[in-house]
Amino acid sequence: MDYHRRLIEDSILERTKHYPVTAVLGARQVGKSTLIDNLFKERIQTVVFDPVQDIANARADPDFFLQNHPPPLFLDEIQYAPEVLAALKRRVDRFPDDRYIISGSQNLSVLRSISESLSGRVSIAHLWPLSFRESRKNIERQSILRKWLASGKDAVSGSIQTPQPVFDQIWRGGYPKLLALPDQLIPDYWASYMQTYIERDVRTVANIGSLQTFGRFFGLLAAYSAQEINHTQLGRELGVDRKTALQWTEIAEATYQWVSIPAYSRNAVKRVAGKRKGYFTDTGFLCYLQRISSPAALANHPFAGRLFKSWVVLEILKSFQNWPISPALYHYRSYAGAEVDLVLEIDGTLFPIEIKSKSNPDRHDTSGIRSFKECFPQERIADGLIICAIDKPTMITDNILAIPWWLI
Repeated sequence: MDYHRRLIEDSILERTKHYPVTAVLGARQVGKSTLIDNLFKERIQTVVFDPVQDIANARADPDFFLQNHPPPLFLDEIQYAPEVLAALKRRVDRFPDDRYIISGSQNLSVLRSISESLSGRVSIAHLWPLSFRESRKNIERQSILRKWLASGKDAVSGSIQTPQPVFDQIWRGGYPKLLALPDQLIPDYWASYMQTYIERDVRTVANIGSLQTFGRFFGLLAAYSAQEINHTQLGRELGVDRKTALQWTEIAEATYQWVSIPAYSRNAVKRVAGKRKGYFTDTGFLCYLQRISSPAALANHPFAGRLFKSWVVLEILKSFQNWPISPALYHYRSYAGAEVDLVLEIDGTLFPIEIKSKSNPDRHDTSGIRSFKECFPQERIADGLIICAIDKPTMITDNILAIPWWLI
């Protein structure tokens, strides 16, 4: 399969220079193994662990396993052999110049084991599904979002851009194996992925009595993407309590299928709602779970706007992968209903971002950003940004800029 370079590549190479262990974590089949194979090629040996078979007796005798697999070494699916991590600590303490790369698809179990065994010895990188720039093999182009955060509207060019169709991008998603797959085979891919995800990742992470009920929950959770989560209502629809619905949402997040963003507040402001807003991490999977059969069907679907927001939020998260430091992410919603989809915080400044699935935003679309500024007059808030399908960067008001989504 044709390899698509990733934004995180330089970061991975830099980490391996300074840390004895580099962990690359992400969802199943997002390309972790392919990334490492292409970065290091024949220079590194690879061992892929299995949930059933004890590969090379690694779980039974991890120290002996490492003796017989000298570095540089790539240990894939490390969640299936967590016993190796303690042995890895002992190994790198004795030989600090050795280099190991580990990968896994379960945030909860892998991070807990890493924190206990490799604290101070490991650098952790998170790999997302392919971004739009990665899928188009255009990672050299700098994100306009980064320019805006650095220099504001003055750094953004106003030249007309070639409009890009978005619904095919949303429907297909960012999993590498789907790039060349015919449309009619994509539902089969997701059906198999769903079964493997529940039977391997979910079963390993948590003791869930009914995996079938969890599967129903997972499909229902998809309908909440780009919304605040009411776990009481979510549990009621499944016949489980709020605590169970919350735990299962955390499992989805721990296995990189869900990301949640807290509400912004400075405590004293009581007008701001405090619920977290959640997003499915791949809109292709989300479309499958919502039974959306094609990009054309997506265009007329009631969830089209929320799917667009989910896709753009994840594009923003993916763009952070090659930044020296990522901004903190929040959302804003007042009790009166005013909203800002994303608030980025970096260097003490807040950057409000609205996401609109339209090509002609107007002053009405700036109301949430205006409300946010009025609600927090004491904060340092930058000019606002609207990400939409406009054909060129355009000032909507004196301090709110609209940009095309394909320049993120």
